[in-house]
Amino acid sequence: MTSAADMAPAAPKAKRDRTHYLYIAVIIAVVLGIAVGFAAPDFAKELKPLGTGFVSLIKMMISPIIFCTIVLGVGSVRQVAKVGKVGGLALGYFIAMSFVALAIGLIVGNIIHPGSGMHLTEAVKGVGHDQAAAAAEGPVDFVLGIIPTTFVSAFTEGEVLQTLLVALFVGFALQAMGRTGEPILRGVQHIQRLVFRVLAMVLWAAPIGAFGAMAAVIGETGMDALKALGTIMVGFYITCALFILVVLGTLIRLVAGINLFRFMKYLGREYLLIVSTSSSESALPRLIAKMEHLGVSRQVVGITVPTGYSFNLDGTMIYLTMASLFIADAMDQPMGIGQQIGLLLFMMVASKGAAGVSGSGLAVLASGLQSHKPALVDGVGLIVGIDRFMSECRALTNFTGNAIATVLIGTWTKEIDKERVNQVLAGQLPFDEKTLLDDHAPHAEAEASGQGGEKEFAKA
Repeated sequence: MTSAADMAPAAPKAKRDRTHYLYIAVIIAVVLGIAVGFAAPDFAKELKPLGTGFVSLIKMMISPIIFCTIVLGVGSVRQVAKVGKVGGLALGYFIAMSFVALAIGLIVGNIIHPGSGMHLTEAVKGVGHDQAAAAAEGPVDFVLGIIPTTFVSAFTEGEVLQTLLVALFVGFALQAMGRTGEPILRGVQHIQRLVFRVLAMVLWAAPIGAFGAMAAVIGETGMDALKALGTIMVGFYITCALFILVVLGTLIRLVAGINLFRFMKYLGREYLLIVSTSSSESALPRLIAKMEHLGVSRQVVGITVPTGYSFNLDGTMIYLTMASLFIADAMDQPMGIGQQIGLLLFMMVASKGAAGVSGSGLAVLASGLQSHKPALVDGVGLIVGIDRFMSECRALTNFTGNAIATVLIGTWTKEIDKERVNQVLAGQLPFDEKTLLDDHAPHAEAEASGQGGEKEFAKA
């Protein structure tokens, strides 16, 4: 009799359903943006600040989220060696996958010869030099750039690697403090809840950002660039799809026993965010939250995801390979296999630290060509028109690579709850879209109480 009154839990479901309308609105906004871009190109170009503003709002949240995640993950683990093991394994995996991505790009690029038949005009030549000038500096400057000017400047300047460094120092310091540091850890956990709640509010601006970004890019490029450069675009999209389906799909199935399509379905909303903003950074905070919800330990997520965003750029590797071959063919200066490998190994080093921001791949390409084969820099302007569309595919591939890397590192270090993974992917434990956090996850409770992986991940 009284059990009928206990049906009040219907209210939370109504709230969770509202987030579905948000992502439906994003899809509608993208379609409207495309329509406005074709119908009124000049007006559409003026809408670009809407997209830029939304991505800036997301980036505003990245540093505090990374800081809280890493401090909680590292600070609650008893053994320092465990953090080093995860970091070393992650970096080794990232380097290996970079070589695989380069190899696949080389094979496909040498089969389709995407730049054949293109002609270079004088107007195009200056663009490459402008991009090269705006690119990142050499490896020494990159390493020194990881050190922030002050303890808090990593947050104010929005540098992911600087935030990572500061968070690691704080995490290790709290680890050394033992029980004395537990109140601080609990405080950081409360701050993390607050930051994720703010992020959930910011995400409601996604339809406006998606509309502005898509309208602007269609207004700027129209169909001409797409038709003229269709070969490299199609080739690049196919190559990225092969990399995800064959390489990453096989890895996640063999190592973690997870079906790639079920895994990608779980990350569907993040993919939509990336497509609408052309930046994988827009989905970074949600990826951290979703990987923890999936059952990967906070320590593995906190180290692998932020590091991967700077060092695990599979889509960028494929892009650099195919774009270099395209430009060499278009300028009638085809490179031999030895030259190709030398140039791409140079670019692999140059690309580390290029975050998932739209347009960063173009700058790395220009600077790499200028340093290694200056005669080809003039050709960079050929692909500027379609770089925005290639940037979307690049970001999607980078994001998928980092999501799968987190699961693989978690599996190899035995820091993943496989039973929970199956429940989450089967839809039995839905992700909380309201807070973006799951306080009831077994590993979250164990780590929050300062017991690290010793309870849930005792096998480690």
